[in-house]
Amino acid sequence: MTFTHIAHPVIEQLQQINSPTGRTYQTPDGKKYPSITTVLGADPEKKKILEAWRAKVGEEEAARISVQASRRGTRIHSMCEDYLNNWNPYSRAMPIDVETFNSIKPILDESIDNIYCQEQRLFSHHLGVAGTVDCIAHYNGVRSVIDFKTSAKPKREDWITQYFIQECAYAIMWEERTKQPITQLVTIIAVDNHEPQVFVQHRDEWSTSLIDAIKVYHNTVC
Repeated sequence: MTFTHIAHPVIEQLQQINSPTGRTYQTPDGKKYPSITTVLGADPEKKKILEAWRAKVGEEEAARISVQASRRGTRIHSMCEDYLNNWNPYSRAMPIDVETFNSIKPILDESIDNIYCQEQRLFSHHLGVAGTVDCIAHYNGVRSVIDFKTSAKPKREDWITQYFIQECAYAIMWEERTKQPITQLVTIIAVDNHEPQVFVQHRDEWSTSLIDAIKVYHNTVC
C-alpha cells in the first residue's frame, strides 16, 4: 500500500512550551495559547473522575497505569505515522505492539489516503487555543481530522466526548490557518482483544461543547 501525500499551504511554526500547569504554544507574533488537551483537562468533572479512580487503585498503581498507557499510545501512534508516511512501521516496533497495530492496519489501507499532514502544530486566534493534530487526510474520500487511540476495552461514545471536542478544535484551527474547511472527525481506536472501533462525527455537533470547554478553562485556571 502506498499513500498519496497532498501539499498544503505553509502553516506558521509554533514553539511548544511545557510546564507543570500544562502545555502552551507561542505563535510567531508572540501570543501564547494553551493546548486543547490542557484546556479539556481543566474540566472539574473530569478531574473528579480521575481523583476517584486514583483513590480507588492507589496513587502508585494509578501512576504506573497512566505511564504505561501513555507510552503504548505513543508507540502505536508512531507506527501509524510511519506507515502513512510509506515507511516500514515494524522497523522500530516492539513485538507487543505489532498485533495492536495490525488490528487497525486494514482500516488505514481501506479508508485513508490523500494525506495533508501528520503531527502538525496548529492554532486559532479565534478560539485562543493551539495543539498538535495526529493526522489530516481523506477518510472514505472526505477530508477529515483523524485521531489514533488505544484502549484496554471497548469505548462507548458517551465516554469519549472529549476526543470529539478536541478534534473539532483541530478542524477549526486547520480551516483558520489554511482556508480549507473540515467537517468530518474520525477516531480510530485499537482495542485489546477486540475488533477496533471507529467513530465518525460531524464537527458542527461539537462546536458548542468546545466553546463551553474553553470558557470553563478560563473560569477555572485563568
